[in-house]
Amino acid sequence: MAHTSDLSLPVRLFLRAYRWRRIDPVPFTACTKPLEECTVGLVSSAGLVLPGMTPFDGALRGGDCSWRIIPGDADSSKLMDGHRSDAFDHSGMASDPELAFPIARLRELAGAGEVGAAARHHASCMGAITATGRLVKETAPEIAARFVEDQVDVALLVPV
Repeated sequence: MAHTSDLSLPVRLFLRAYRWRRIDPVPFTACTKPLEECTVGLVSSAGLVLPGMTPFDGALRGGDCSWRIIPGDADSSKLMDGHRSDAFDHSGMASDPELAFPIARLRELAGAGEVGAAARHHASCMGAITATGRLVKETAPEIAARFVEDQVDVALLVPV
């Protein structure tokens, strides 16, 4: 596991001075049915896109709060890393996108009956968002609305 001492001095100084957002109470809804009956959707903050998708804009001040729909039948090997942060080593995601978007593992769990089904659509957004207002007010509700439309019972958050 990484330690803050592994980060560059500018990143450590930024993290020390950053005003972290606190949400109280944390929004949470308990699952009302067994996991083996639930449809599960992935939400990754790896900034992953498929070929032909508009990439995330790494130059936007405060971060790109947009998101991309990743189809449930997507081939994870085709996902491209568009994450703007240099505060972590991207080589793991580059060699195995399943680390940041475990769609094949989710399909395996569904096939084994551990979860009811993998969702028809999943979500990819950018991590390292320092201006979180739009993310909280627009992006998260848009993703949630899409999941409701797709009858997703459980969202598996895959932070990067």
